Amino acid sequence: MPEPVNVARARRETPGCANVVHLNNAGAALTPAPVLEAVIDHLRLEARLGGYEAAAAQASEVDAVYGSIARLIGCRPHEVAVVESATRAWDTAFYAMRFRPGDRILTSRAEYASNVIAFLQVARRTGARVEVVDDDEHGQLSVADLQRRLDDDVKLVAVTHVPTQSGLVNPAAEIGRLTRAAGVPFLLDACQSVGQLPVDVGEIGCDMLSATGRKFLRGPRGTGFLYVSDRLIDKLEPPFLDLHAATWTGAHTYEIRSDARRFEVWEANYAAKIGLGVAVDYALDWGIEAIEERVTALAARLRHRLARTPGVTVQDRGRRLCGIVTFTVDGVPATDVRQHLAAAGINTSVSTIASARYDLGARGLPAVVRASVHYYNTDEDIERLSQALHSLSA
Repeated sequence: MPEPVNVARARRETPGCANVVHLNNAGAALTPAPVLEAVIDHLRLEARLGGYEAAAAQASEVDAVYGSIARLIGCRPHEVAVVESATRAWDTAFYAMRFRPGDRILTSRAEYASNVIAFLQVARRTGARVEVVDDDEHGQLSVADLQRRLDDDVKLVAVTHVPTQSGLVNPAAEIGRLTRAAGVPFLLDACQSVGQLPVDVGEIGCDMLSATGRKFLRGPRGTGFLYVSDRLIDKLEPPFLDLHAATWTGAHTYEIRSDARRFEVWEANYAAKIGLGVAVDYALDWGIEAIEERVTALAARLRHRLARTPGVTVQDRGRRLCGIVTFTVDGVPATDVRQHLAAAGINTSVSTIASARYDLGARGLPAVVRASVHYYNTDEDIERLSQALHSLSA
């Protein structure tokens, strides 16, 4: 068993814990002091030396970010690209795929709006088709239905690991087992899972994975990364290239670099990039298994507490649940619940049908309140949320 998280130390190293009950970690977690200091230190270095010169002075720290991410997700550093967001990571991978009329893209009911919009745009342009795999009795992607749908016309399986609107954890490794056997590329959106759950691309079997820094990794906003397997990299030409992603080799020729950094561009926020690396190392130092144990236990206690609160309905589905807890309050719009909690010093968020139409639409839910815990949260935070909801429904 992993060593328990030292919650007192985690809170000491998280300045925001003194100001707010932060249950919006699936939106953007509170930044720990070491990440904050790394970002500010590099900005100060830029101010003293100049931007290019500061980057050169910290070249080893910048390069180390790739190794840290590789350790986090179980790949090799050259299979990692660091970009400005999970959305950019996902988009640059997806739009590098080539589709023709009759090709099929398989996805899940839990899929996020930005991903679905991209599917629909490419389908309109190319004549490809988008199919939504059924859920099983637990509310997660049905592996049996996915297996039934896989054939030679399927050119991509793209699935969100943990959705924005539920504590569900989709069965990524079982999906990967099927896609590998079928020879179909598998793109995993791990935006909400990396940092709160162990994610190993070798065990999962995905060919591409996108993630963000600002959520459970507790890194700076404006950071994300993309994993692309050596199995697939040579088949993907990014939708845009620059002199970092490729080399101008002649008047009419260019050569794309051989590693995943073909999905990057030359200009980057070096302070944020270094901060992302520090955030990854910070999470690894705590231990991802220890983080998962703490987060899932807190979330389970929160669900239990909410289920006992009059007028509150927990809306999470799935055989395996994580640190995201979604709920509704009878007769009170989700946005009003969030505002009421914010007035009590409690940060939560709202997921609307516009973000998850396949799922929330099918369940007749216009929106859900989302409370997402992290390892620095406490039972007292859960109690404050519960008491605030009691006063709302009283």
